[in-house]
Amino acid sequence: MTAVAVTDEIATTGAERTPKKGRRPADGRSLGARSAPYLLLLPAIAATVFLLGWPLLKIAVVSFQNLNKRQFIQHLTEWNGFANYTEQLGSSEFWTITLRTVVFTAVNVVLIMVFGSLIGLLLDRLGKRMRLALSVALLLAWAMPIVAATTVYTWLFDQHYGVVNWFLDKLGWHSMADFSWTSGEYSTFFVVILLIVWQSIPFVAFNTYAGLTTIPKELYEAARMDGAGSFKVFGSVIFPILKPFFLATTFLEVIWVFKSFTQVYLINKGGPDGLTRTLPVHAFLEGFGAQRFGVGSAIAVLTILMLSLLMAYYFRIILKQEDEL
Repeated sequence: MTAVAVTDEIATTGAERTPKKGRRPADGRSLGARSAPYLLLLPAIAATVFLLGWPLLKIAVVSFQNLNKRQFIQHLTEWNGFANYTEQLGSSEFWTITLRTVVFTAVNVVLIMVFGSLIGLLLDRLGKRMRLALSVALLLAWAMPIVAATTVYTWLFDQHYGVVNWFLDKLGWHSMADFSWTSGEYSTFFVVILLIVWQSIPFVAFNTYAGLTTIPKELYEAARMDGAGSFKVFGSVIFPILKPFFLATTFLEVIWVFKSFTQVYLINKGGPDGLTRTLPVHAFLEGFGAQRFGVGSAIAVLTILMLSLLMAYYFRIILKQEDEL
């Protein structure tokens, strides 16, 4: 009996050590089922690499070349190493434009997030008809193409025939009758910021309203019973729950505003006297305007690196939040 027991024990142990043929993983899914999500992502990854990766690689290659009009016409390749980067990083103009771009981005993002969130809160409080009317107005502003919207704003703020100058003149500000909005740095930036904020607010407003619909009404009632006012309700109920949304939306807006080109360029082409140049406009004017393609590519690469560092910081915050959960 003892021998039989020992034999059974050895057989059992051997069976445990030797996996059965065709045994599935611990989660019960086969290899094909586990790899299916990655296979489905392959077309999108391939399209991204082709449409974005290849142009980025070409820009990076050109940034190490002395590619001007002569080299471009004669198909000459003159490598100059890090000369383009050294020129820009050692230029006071580049750092002035970088600081201007950062301030420009910060002002826009703050205005977009504040007014977008307020309009989102308003959408949550309005009745069905008023909410529908406001949503349609926001959707029209959001759906308008950037070039068309910039053209409209150019007409609105025209020096001689603009509606804004006419309206201000009728209000009694006669000095604004022939005011040139693009003659100064701050007035030009005012028009550009107004345009960008106007077009960006709908995205934040709709997302804020969507997030508010997920908050249980009981939490509002409990806060009201504790004597909390509107600001207290926002700080203790709404913001903690929608904090991930606000964080993600803020970083998206930073990226979109930082790389804004069309609005800044079409309003006044970075003028007057280059005082409204931002990094994307600077890269374009140096590359295509001055026919210094290598320098323009280097500025573009430096801009991408700045955004990459910002996104690395963002992903670090996201991972930290996931670890806390």
